[in-house]
Amino acid sequence: MALNQTLKIALTVSSFGALSFIFGVVAENKKPPYGTPIVGKGVVICKFSSDPTIALGSFSVVMLFLAVIVGHVAVYFPYKGKSVPQQALFRSTPLVVFFVIAEILSALAMGMMMWATITEGLNRVHNIHHDLKTQCPTAKTGLFGGAAFLSLDAVLMWLVCQMLTLNARGDYLDEKDPKGEYGQVYATDYNAKGADPPLSMA
Repeated sequence: MALNQTLKIALTVSSFGALSFIFGVVAENKKPPYGTPIVGKGVVICKFSSDPTIALGSFSVVMLFLAVIVGHVAVYFPYKGKSVPQQALFRSTPLVVFFVIAEILSALAMGMMMWATITEGLNRVHNIHHDLKTQCPTAKTGLFGGAAFLSLDAVLMWLVCQMLTLNARGDYLDEKDPKGEYGQVYATDYNAKGADPPLSMA
């Protein structure tokens, strides 16, 4: 059951993260470098082609937001129905380090993707310029793509956090391998089968 829970959470984080990455990369590829300037009476009207850049950027932000939420669930989720205090979890130095890295990368990725998407939207809305030399620029090239790769990095960090969380939980709950220590043989097992226990090697 716990394995199914762990796998489901990991797959959910991965799926949302992959979608955020894909939407961001496609938005970068679909974004035109410039609009078409149309000169009027003392103004320039920028005409942009109908492309899905803004919609793709918005979808990427939403998918990343969902991935981050599930990433937090992966850390705080009560696996096997057993809750572990936060203080116990964050006694693990590796978990603290990767958790902070995941938070920072998530914030950077979301901020950059939102910046690119909002900038692109503002360019489409405020398309009348009094500067007759304007070239009708779009969002800076590389913002969508850079944010997409930061999203992918953030998701990978959340998956690492989940693995470290499971280790920290195991240490706290003192979970042991049900098969016992490697090579350990119990005398009761032999007695139950009607055999003498093995002699210890001096």
